[in-house]
Amino acid sequence: MNTPLIAIVDDDESVRIGTTSLVRSYGYDVQTYASAEDFLRSQERHNTACIISDVQMPGIGGLDLQKILSAENSATPIIFITAFPDADIRQLAMQAGAAGFLSKPFDGETLIHCLERVFGPAAPS
Repeated sequence: MNTPLIAIVDDDESVRIGTTSLVRSYGYDVQTYASAEDFLRSQERHNTACIISDVQMPGIGGLDLQKILSAENSATPIIFITAFPDADIRQLAMQAGAAGFLSKPFDGETLIHCLERVFGPAAPS
């Protein structure tokens, strides 16, 4: 079985590094991007099994990334992370199909539970 590729899209390098370390420790493959634009230009874009994205970033934000992918009929699940939790934004993201919406700093177990809801508990091996 192929290991799912997780894209981490966040303009904060420390968040990318920490999240990458956590997600890899559970056996997932990870590719990081400093912006949604970088992800959208990526050759791995169509091989990505799940996206972990910041909500607020310069340029294209996480919700706009979700809209772009949805307009392309992409079914790639997105787990949002944000330092500025807002109930209205959370509701918009979840209604549009987000697989999770976490406030920074988030508990690692909570993120892993979101990934398990996407892939099942034994996805990576």
